[in-house]
Amino acid sequence: MRWCVNTSHIGKLWISASCNVLIRGNLRVTSLLFGIIASMNKDIVWHEHAIDKAARAAQNGHKAFVLWFTGLSGSGKSTIAGALEQELFRRGVHTYLLDGDNVRHGLCKGLGFTLADRQENLRRVGEASKLMVDAGLVVLAAFVSPYRADRDAIRALLPDGEFVEVFVDTPLAECEQRDPKGLYKKARAGEIKNFTGIDDPYEAPEQPEVHIHNHARSVSDVVAELLAQLQERGLLAE
Repeated sequence: MRWCVNTSHIGKLWISASCNVLIRGNLRVTSLLFGIIASMNKDIVWHEHAIDKAARAAQNGHKAFVLWFTGLSGSGKSTIAGALEQELFRRGVHTYLLDGDNVRHGLCKGLGFTLADRQENLRRVGEASKLMVDAGLVVLAAFVSPYRADRDAIRALLPDGEFVEVFVDTPLAECEQRDPKGLYKKARAGEIKNFTGIDDPYEAPEQPEVHIHNHARSVSDVVAELLAQLQERGLLAE
């Protein structure tokens, strides 16, 4: 079974019942497709519940928000996010860390690394992050997420102030030197195609909430800077 959807700005889309999609045109429309499918069924409505985000924040004693760590592979995103989570946990903050590799074992299992699959990977993570924030958690998400449009789409899911973009800015040469998984070596040898920073672009954030210059710095120093930034923004108690 297939549906044909015509829109004035994206052309014709054929959508199968299993959500296999043939896209005509070069626009990024992965995240849009699910909105089209949902809008076709008027019986799908959002239910407000008696216990809301504000009530959970009051019980937890802190605000809920997403810390979105973006940067090149090997920049230190996951290491910094993990160390920050440990400190937040020590302070009694309710957290959850979403890591690029871990989500591909379940939530995003079966997705590859084509442009469409990478977009769908981040769309799922964005929606999961939104639910976790509604549950009252501080979500730490560490993903290369190389394209501004994908990061902006996740930002748009959340109210103002609940998406904190953290740009872990580490020089490519240093990332290659670290190369913890040997991915840069494989990319340089042509064994991995479309690898961010080598033969695929990384679109650095233009105005991130937090800009971490992570060259020759200790993890503890970076965590201290992040804590100070969160306190300054009123997201974390001093």
